[in-house]
Amino acid sequence: MSTPLPPADFTPAGFTPAGADETFWTATTEGRLLLPRCESCATVIWYPRPFCPRCGGRDVMWFPASGEATVYSYTVVRKARGGYRELTPYVVAYVELAEGPRILTNIVGCDPSEVGIGQAVTLVFDAPAAAAEDGGVRARLYRFRPAD
Repeated sequence: MSTPLPPADFTPAGFTPAGADETFWTATTEGRLLLPRCESCATVIWYPRPFCPRCGGRDVMWFPASGEATVYSYTVVRKARGGYRELTPYVVAYVELAEGPRILTNIVGCDPSEVGIGQAVTLVFDAPAAAAEDGGVRARLYRFRPAD
């Protein structure tokens, strides 16, 4: 089994600019992955931003992701520096969400040798961290584990 990766170490209010990023990271504090969708052309947008890259529309609404995805591509990190040095090996992957976008993440909860392209994976979030010194709630990182 892979070594647990470190949790996020920032608060959304203290880290992100107002707008799309704040909406996204605030939802992660609640263990929710929100995706923006263009109301004009129905494009699901990734990375979060306040406009549609397909049609230029600004009527963007947020909706919860299903949490289901498949591994599109991955690599196993075997050598790292700094705080990640002792955590190797770990998996960095692009997963394709059921909603369409491909996002960069980690695959956790299994041995890296068990990960494969096309594998079904399910969304998980880091455990909630203690409140920040300023009282803000810390963001939680989205990761994926093999589906049951």
